[in-house]
Amino acid sequence: MPNYLKLYTPQDSAVVFIDHQPQMLFGVSNIDRSLLINNVTLLAKVASEFKVPAVLTAVETESFSGYLWPQLLDVFPGQPVVERSSMNAWDDAGFRKAIEATGRKNIILAGLWTEVCVTWPALSMLDAGYTIYVVEDCCGATSVAAHDAALSRMVQAGAIRLTTIPALLEWQRDWAKQEHYNALMAVLKQHGGAYGSGIEYAYTMVHKAPQSAKVAQVVSKKHATATA
Repeated sequence: MPNYLKLYTPQDSAVVFIDHQPQMLFGVSNIDRSLLINNVTLLAKVASEFKVPAVLTAVETESFSGYLWPQLLDVFPGQPVVERSSMNAWDDAGFRKAIEATGRKNIILAGLWTEVCVTWPALSMLDAGYTIYVVEDCCGATSVAAHDAALSRMVQAGAIRLTTIPALLEWQRDWAKQEHYNALMAVLKQHGGAYGSGIEYAYTMVHKAPQSAKVAQVVSKKHATATA
């Protein structure tokens, strides 16, 4: 069973993106699909910033599912994608080899669909001795019921539920560590929703950081019009 009291780090974790493909996205109904794409992109960008090993895998790309989302491929340019026919990624020798090559035992999972292509490898990897974290708002299912039932099944087997922002903040851990701070804030401002808006407000209104050139230009024009 996993150690629920231990936090993972960039040095002992890997992240896995399973079947984030157009055809699989068409069937998602548990979460707004644009929000799902945003969350996956956010997780991927922060993983890349912290140099957390990432495994990308797709199922039946040419015959059914289409290519991985360009938003995800853009974060990992040139990285091989493990192509499978199996619904359970762990059944594929290439996928197992990619996971083993990371050298990590803490595996952070995101994928489509939650009830099949996330649940089945999660169960298999738990059985193989890995600690599995499921980023549930980076996963899509065919219904809310399917998503919830899948999460329950994985938790009963020993998986740990997470959502996107706490998943990536666990890599940062301490705000006194400045190595990734500015890059992390930039990504959160772009993809972090309400949290990102709060960061932008704190930067510009509280700490008086300069606005982006585009925003400053708009504000300047409005001010000139108002005072004319």
